[in-house]
Amino acid sequence: MNDSKTSGLCVVMPTYNNAGTLRDVVERTLQFCPNVIVVNDGCTDNSSEILASFGERIKVVSYGRNRGKGYALRQGFEKAKELGFEYVITIDSDGQHFPRDIQLFIKAFNQHPGALIVGSRNLNEENMPGKNTFANKFSNFWFKIQTGVKLPDTQTGYRLYPLNSLPNLKLLTSRYEAELELLVGAAWRGVDLIPIKINVFYPKAEERVTHFRPFWDFLRISVLNTVLCILALFYGLPSRLIRRARRRHD
Repeated sequence: MNDSKTSGLCVVMPTYNNAGTLRDVVERTLQFCPNVIVVNDGCTDNSSEILASFGERIKVVSYGRNRGKGYALRQGFEKAKELGFEYVITIDSDGQHFPRDIQLFIKAFNQHPGALIVGSRNLNEENMPGKNTFANKFSNFWFKIQTGVKLPDTQTGYRLYPLNSLPNLKLLTSRYEAELELLVGAAWRGVDLIPIKINVFYPKAEERVTHFRPFWDFLRISVLNTVLCILALFYGLPSRLIRRARRRHD
């Protein structure tokens, strides 16, 4: 894959009731990647009509009720595999990500073939919600404990995944924290995790549409981190030691 060819790459965009930004994000994404899969995660606004207006320019995966971002990502990944794609860039539909940064992901992947490219936001960005900054620092700390890998942003949804290197897609969780689970699983499998700086836009609080539930989602992240720490002792750490021994032997 290189900058001029995106035949093996697609974009997966989960969406839930972001009709106000959806059309613009899809249009701008198509400027940088012609292969776009949008997962309609049980939208109850007019998102379905917006997606239908694109006709065959995009692929749409839909189901009747909201199942959470993790479930939506899994459906998008499975559709991408079904269509023969090897790499997926995930992007949010709420307008916080800049589709032009797709070029940055492709450039980074060309420099690090086989890696999982992780977008890193400026956590001091104007209008960045304070709870997001705290949750990210909390998650970064436990991610380092679980994997031995230090990343500046483990909560971002803007990433490039090599599909064949991902862990089993039957995830433990179906909501936001699934993205953390995917990172941890990839690290345990020895996939290189490469952070790159990305642009991000956060509107003022009164203009923001978010489905993040501060108490419940933070609780779910905490529970997942507890489970992952236990699994790290019995699987993650032994896997890292075995890979390190093999590299020394080779």
